[in-house]
Amino acid sequence: MGFKGKKASSFFRDFLDECGGSAVIDGGFATELERHGADLNDQLWSAKCLVNSSSHLVRRVHLDYLEAGANIILTASYQATIQGFEAKGFSGEESVTMLRRSVEIALEAREIYHDRCTKDSSDFMRNERYRKRPILVAASVGSYGAYLADGSEYVGDYGVAVTVQTLKDFHRERVKILVDAGADLIAFETIPNKLEAQAYAELLDEEGIETPAWFSFSCKDESNVVSGDSIFECASIADSCRQVVAVGVNCTAPRFIHGLISSIKKATSRPVLVYPNSGETYISESNQWVKSSELGEDDFVSYIGKWRDAGASLFGGCCRTTPNTIRGIAEAIYGKVQDK
Repeated sequence: MGFKGKKASSFFRDFLDECGGSAVIDGGFATELERHGADLNDQLWSAKCLVNSSSHLVRRVHLDYLEAGANIILTASYQATIQGFEAKGFSGEESVTMLRRSVEIALEAREIYHDRCTKDSSDFMRNERYRKRPILVAASVGSYGAYLADGSEYVGDYGVAVTVQTLKDFHRERVKILVDAGADLIAFETIPNKLEAQAYAELLDEEGIETPAWFSFSCKDESNVVSGDSIFECASIADSCRQVVAVGVNCTAPRFIHGLISSIKKATSRPVLVYPNSGETYISESNQWVKSSELGEDDFVSYIGKWRDAGASLFGGCCRTTPNTIRGIAEAIYGKVQDK
């Protein structure tokens, strides 16, 4: 399935229809890379795997999520920026190559997966509808705060010197490169404030970008993004942008999701996507995740039906979720998909 020649909105409606009305997004990326042996103790975080010989690990994580049932895989570009690469000593040309490579690796993984399904269908995937499901590659665009790598993406406070124009100038080339590399979607993720949402909307319009996009916000409760801006205001900005085909939340505690879906649906009729964190809490002082008393991975998956009833159409996971989480979500939506 490809975007070429279709309007963004009709392309995404067709995609969801082909999925049966609901679609599965992949899960946590960096922790899976670490599980496979990557060392991400770096300001580039998961994008570090684009600058060394670890691209095979990126491809492996993509394949893990495809095998778990994902309809949408996100590229390893969340923290990949021209500015970030150049700060590490790479040339502008090398930085462009690495950004493009993030999309190319995901496209390669999709092709490998499709080949496996075709050649090994008798043993690998026996459910015909599941094997032939549509799969999209979404280019991940992290916030300005992700580039700063100082935690500001989790509070949304960039200071008074950062304006809409500052943010447009920061993201412009990166977005154009990811689009040109062939991504099916642009996933603007973990948006912490309405300022950055406005910058994205204006940027898409100014550059005449036709590739479909989604806006996904990071929220601190059922009504507000992490900066304190209301999710209604933020979703309204997304709704005003014709390239936006879905609006939702990620990097957010599961207990807030139901209320956020309701708030978003008051602002837009576009499909709602949710891919929350596992429910663990990140302690910045110790650089560790700790179990919390709220929903765990199993409970999180059990809420998919309620979130769908509340009006969401796309479901996945963010920090600390795994292919097992995504497999559980796929089975909650489609029934048991693998015969093993």
